[in-house]
Amino acid sequence: MIRTWHISTVPDAARARVDTARLAAAHGVSAMERTRLTAALSAQLRQCLTRGGTWRLELETATEPPGDALLRAVVTSADDADANADGEGRPTWHMTVACAGGARTTDAGPAADDQETLAEALLGADEDTALVLERLGEQEDLVTFHREELDQTNQGVLALHAELDAAGRSQRDLLVAERKARSEAETARRRLTFLADASAVLTASLNHDEVIRRLESLLVPEYAGSVDVWLFDGDEEERVNAPRPAAALVAARTGRPQYAADHPGDLPGVDDHPSTTPLPAAPLLCIPLGTRRDAQGVLILTPPAARWGSDDVVMLIELTRRAGVAIDNARRFEHNRDIAETLQRALLTELPTTPGLHLAARYLPATHGLNIGGDWYDAFRQPDGSLITVIGDVTGHGLHAAVMMSQLRTALRAYAVDGGTPGQLLTKLHIFLHHLQPDLYATAVIARFHPDDPTLTWAAAGHPPPVLRTPDGQVRTLDAKPGAMLGIPLQQVIQDHTVTLTPGSTLALYTDGLVERRAQGIDPGIERLAAALGTFRSADLDADLDASADSLLHPLLADSERDDDVCLLLCHLHSRAAELARTPTKLAF
Repeated sequence: MIRTWHISTVPDAARARVDTARLAAAHGVSAMERTRLTAALSAQLRQCLTRGGTWRLELETATEPPGDALLRAVVTSADDADANADGEGRPTWHMTVACAGGARTTDAGPAADDQETLAEALLGADEDTALVLERLGEQEDLVTFHREELDQTNQGVLALHAELDAAGRSQRDLLVAERKARSEAETARRRLTFLADASAVLTASLNHDEVIRRLESLLVPEYAGSVDVWLFDGDEEERVNAPRPAAALVAARTGRPQYAADHPGDLPGVDDHPSTTPLPAAPLLCIPLGTRRDAQGVLILTPPAARWGSDDVVMLIELTRRAGVAIDNARRFEHNRDIAETLQRALLTELPTTPGLHLAARYLPATHGLNIGGDWYDAFRQPDGSLITVIGDVTGHGLHAAVMMSQLRTALRAYAVDGGTPGQLLTKLHIFLHHLQPDLYATAVIARFHPDDPTLTWAAAGHPPPVLRTPDGQVRTLDAKPGAMLGIPLQQVIQDHTVTLTPGSTLALYTDGLVERRAQGIDPGIERLAAALGTFRSADLDADLDASADSLLHPLLADSERDDDVCLLLCHLHSRAAELARTPTKLAF
C-alpha cells in the first residue's frame, strides 16, 4: 500500500505529518519509532518548505523475509518528478521503521512505557500544532482576502477623493467665475443707473451754471478727483489761446477726448497725449462738451485714484455728451428767455396819471420754464377822456407769445381810437386774433373809467374776474357772465357790465399766474386775493398804492412755483377823488 501527499505550505506539511503518525500507529509502529519518524519528517519538511516549491511524501508498507513488516517514508521534489520523462523524482529523504512484530519492536519494561507516554504526548502536541497551523493558515487566507478588499477599498476611496477634489476645484472655479460675473454685472448696472439718474438731474435744470454745479457734485469723488468745466464764449481766439492744459486745447480743436499722462492710457475712444506742464504728475482726461452743432466747452477731469478703468471712461464720455446737450439747452433757453423778457418789458406801457385815479402795476416773469411772454397790462386814454385799463394773457409762451401780445396790444389801442365800449373792443380783438392766428388764443379784461361818470364799465373774455374793494372794506368778485376766449372758432359778441364806484374803491385786475395753483385750481386763489385786498385800509391805498401792490403780491406768491408770468394792475379811486378832479395839477404815479 502506498499513500501520497503533495506539500507546498506549512498546513500541508502539518497535515501530512499527522497522517503519517496515525498510519504508523495503525500499522503497529511503536511509539518511540513513531516519534522518531515524525520528528525526522518534520525536520525534513521544514527544510523542503524553506527551499520552496511542491514536495511529495509517499508512505509505503513492505514485507521483508522472513516476514518482517516495514513502513517506509520517502520525500521527493514534485517539480523534479514532473521534469523527468518517467515521472519519478529523485529521492531527497527516506526513512524506514518496523511495524508490529518486526525485528525493531522491543519490550523495555517501565522505561519503555514512559517513552511511549512521551511519544504519545508529542504526537498530541503535533496534532494540536497542526490544527493551530491549519487555523492560522485559514486566518492568514482570511487576512489576505480582507487585505485585498481593504486595498481595493483604499484605492476606491483615493479615487473618490480625487474626484471630489477635482469637483471641489471645479466648483470653486465656477463660484469665482460666478462672483466675478455677478460683480461685473452689478458694476455695469450701477453705472447705467448712475448714468440715467445723472442725466435726469442734469436735464432738470435750465440754468447752465446750475447744470455745471450738479455735474461736479455727481462726479466727485467716485468717478473724478476734480472737475473743471471750460466753456467757450464764442471767441475763437480765446478758445485757442486760453491758459488751459495742452490736452484740453487739443480736445477743443479736434473734438476728441484726450488722455494726458506720462504713460499711455489705452482707453477706448480716447487719444493719448503727453503729460501737460501744469500737472505733470496727475493724469488728465479732457472730454469735449459737444452738441450736434459745435463743441461748446471741455470737461477736464483728474482720476479719483491712480487711473480710470475702460468702462468708467466710456460712461464718462457718454455722461459728458449728455451734459453738453443739457448745458446747450440751458443756454439756449436763457437766451430766448432774456429776449422774451426784454421784449415783454419793452412793450409794457408806462401808466398814465389821472387826477383822482391812481394806478399801480406789477409784472413778474416766470422763474421756472420758458413761460415768459404771454401776459400783459396796458392803460391809455380814449379821445373822449375815458381811461381804458386792460390786462390779458396769450396762450403759449416764449418769444412767439411776446410778439403776439404786442400785436394784440397795438390792435387794441388802434380800435380804441375810434371809441367803443370794453365789450365792443374785445369783440373786435376776437375777430382780429381769429383771422391773424387761428391756432392761438388769449384772455383779457377791459375796464373803462370816465372822469365825469362814477360808473365803471367792464367786460371779460375767458379771463379771471376782476375783484372790487369798496371803501368800507367789503370785497366782491365781478363775475357777471363773461365772453369766451379770444380767437376761438366761434362767433361771439362780448357784453358790457357796469358797476357804480364810490371814492375809495379799488379794482384789481390780474392774470392767472397770481391765483392759480396746480393742486388747488383757481377759485381758492381768487378767494385769497379778495381776502388779502380786504385787509387794506383806504388811507393806506390813498397814500402809497405801489407799496400796497407789493404788500398784496408777497403773501399770494409765497406758495407759488413761479412757473407762469404774474401781472397785477390796481386801479384805486382816491377817497378825495372829487376834490382832486377839480384841481388843475395832475398827480403823477
